[in-house]
Amino acid sequence: MMATLLSRRCYKSITLSFHNYQQHLPAIIGARSSSYSSSSAAATPHYQEAVYNNNKDDDQSPPQLFPYESYNPTNPDPNYPSLGPTTKLNLFQSINSALHTSLSTDPTAILFGEDVAFGGVFRTSQNLREEFGSQRVFNTPLSENGIAGMAIGYASVGGTAIGEIQFADYIFPAIDQIVNEMAKFRYRSGNQWSCGGVTLRAPCGAVGHGGCYHSQSPEAYLCHTPGLVVVMPRGPRCAKGLLLSSIRCKDPVIFLEPKILYRSAVEEVPDADYEIPLGKAEIMQKGTDVTIVGWGAQLRRLQLACDLASKEGISCELIDLRTLLPWDSETIIHSVKKTGKLIVSHEAPITCGFGAEVAATLQQECFFHLEAPIQRVAGYDTPFPLVSEKYYLPDETKNLAAIRKVMELAK
Repeated sequence: MMATLLSRRCYKSITLSFHNYQQHLPAIIGARSSSYSSSSAAATPHYQEAVYNNNKDDDQSPPQLFPYESYNPTNPDPNYPSLGPTTKLNLFQSINSALHTSLSTDPTAILFGEDVAFGGVFRTSQNLREEFGSQRVFNTPLSENGIAGMAIGYASVGGTAIGEIQFADYIFPAIDQIVNEMAKFRYRSGNQWSCGGVTLRAPCGAVGHGGCYHSQSPEAYLCHTPGLVVVMPRGPRCAKGLLLSSIRCKDPVIFLEPKILYRSAVEEVPDADYEIPLGKAEIMQKGTDVTIVGWGAQLRRLQLACDLASKEGISCELIDLRTLLPWDSETIIHSVKKTGKLIVSHEAPITCGFGAEVAATLQQECFFHLEAPIQRVAGYDTPFPLVSEKYYLPDETKNLAAIRKVMELAK
């Protein structure tokens, strides 16, 4: 009985999605030739092509969490040139700004998902339907599989599909479409077809009260899939640039948004249309004693741990991966060859977490430079616990203990 109901629900979802897809076809075909044919022909190879070739409402926000000097126009970083005027935004407002920019500059772009039309449960699509219309910003049925399937079909004919999975915990019903279709679309056709115009956004991670169904970090599952790009920003400034790069990337992207930062992370965000390169890590803080690697909301805890360590005379080099697939191993290797020590930290459970991939690669590439065993500081191998969340999370205290441990072992 349950299987029959689920099948009917899935069928209804796909039928409704296909109806919307048909409605948008004329706009795609018309805009595609005028806006994207010439740029696509001259485009450089992207990640998924390389895989194929190798195988032949609330405006008030708490104080700023992160001291990101690299975005300060008076102290520009090579990756973030001065971009003119800025506006103080939290994360959900920054995401909204990126979506607005994408819909404004790309006539084939559409935005869809559960409750997206009225602004979304986290308000990331607020006011977009009113400005761009119900044909470009619209709700879908409660079917993640249908959302992913529609995104693939729409992108396969040249459109830009921005789908929202309401919580990353519910991306698993769409895993067949993501892993077996989206990620392999170009590869299995010998580079004749592409659905690279897909970006799936999904709020992820702990939020303080989400429990086991609204707190998970599924990045390791997704990073095991060749053909995808997986991105997770740490704050509003990098979120806007990374999301714009993701939407314009010619490979399918899973864009994970740490939902605890939606209102708590506040920064001056450039008003301009700007992109941050995918696949490139950022050194947030230079140091000489130990390399510390993280991504997403974990960077806040790691920054606090680095600040505590500095009071003990320990110089930490803090690196944000930003893109998890493909990840920037070169930057991490260079850092570890300098410091001789590595700590990798993430919210997801430790067993088979993405930190294991980082640790294995660095063990292989930097073995003779290591002065202490690589440390992983991560969540426990349990379902995400509601009442015990503060004990589960790899906070600054646990990371400080790991810093002290590698320093002691290196003596």
